[in-house]
Amino acid sequence: MEKIQHSHVEVRGLKLHVAQINVTGEKAVMFLHGFPEIWYTWRHQMIAAANAGYRAISIDFRGYGLSEQPAEPENATFKDLVDDVISLLDSLGINKAFIVGKDFGAMPTYLLAAIHPQRVTGIITLGVPFMVPGTSEFKNHLLPEGFYVSRWQVYEPGRAEADFGRFDVKTVIRNIYTLFSGSEVPVAAKDQEIMDLYDPSTPLPPWFSEEDLSVYASLYEKSGFRFALQVPYRCLSYGYGITDPKIKAPSLLIMGEKDYVWKFPGIEDCVRGGAMKQHVPDLEITFVTEGNHFVHEQLPQQVNHLIITFLDKHSA
Repeated sequence: MEKIQHSHVEVRGLKLHVAQINVTGEKAVMFLHGFPEIWYTWRHQMIAAANAGYRAISIDFRGYGLSEQPAEPENATFKDLVDDVISLLDSLGINKAFIVGKDFGAMPTYLLAAIHPQRVTGIITLGVPFMVPGTSEFKNHLLPEGFYVSRWQVYEPGRAEADFGRFDVKTVIRNIYTLFSGSEVPVAAKDQEIMDLYDPSTPLPPWFSEEDLSVYASLYEKSGFRFALQVPYRCLSYGYGITDPKIKAPSLLIMGEKDYVWKFPGIEDCVRGGAMKQHVPDLEITFVTEGNHFVHEQLPQQVNHLIITFLDKHSA
């Protein structure tokens, strides 16, 4: 960890926090985090990629962690994240890179590969398959009213903010990491909030230490959750004018078999039924038997092997 270098790079008028290791590596890998994650979520993979000869880069998205907040976060979309990544690659002098995205970080990964194919060597996504932006593929309406995504969207302004605001930041991160490590979709009853689902007697997952929790909390204490509720949750309906995207880059999807995402309507057909290959034809899918939604932190050696094998295969 001490070999990871930290800096701020001005990108489209905002200073983004950038973590890098092996900055002289000729082949670059850009890691994009999800929620409630931050650059640190990729600590295991960054070191593994650097040891394999790659320049490993992990960022805090705008509005997250040590990166600056945009002036009007309520107007932000995934396209802002894509444009930030392209501008950052330009600033770092990187013409082409592998892009690795997990959870909602998969969405700008797919979008970037569709819009800027010339900048992408290959993509790896974890936990979230490809969905056409802005379509009804994300079927909130088929899940109960208390579905966490619905609760964190803008249908009831301020509800999520009030839910989170009852606790300190460290408790919110602890609650989410614990709840979302399970195989069931977090759904609250009508008289409950999502944070109420957490049982205080439940310990942290064995692969997520108190030290890890403190790092996450310290970063979210700086940024808060305002931008995190906008992107991803409140911009899922944006379409970006893309109706039939095709991702031509070599792609790998890593899915934990015990990830709660499998319970989302349509995911089985998308992944196991082959629907995803209509838009991502050069696709490999790997299933991790014991993997949960945080499989890259839960089983880092296994995931590192999958990632490095893919990078080496497609970097010749």
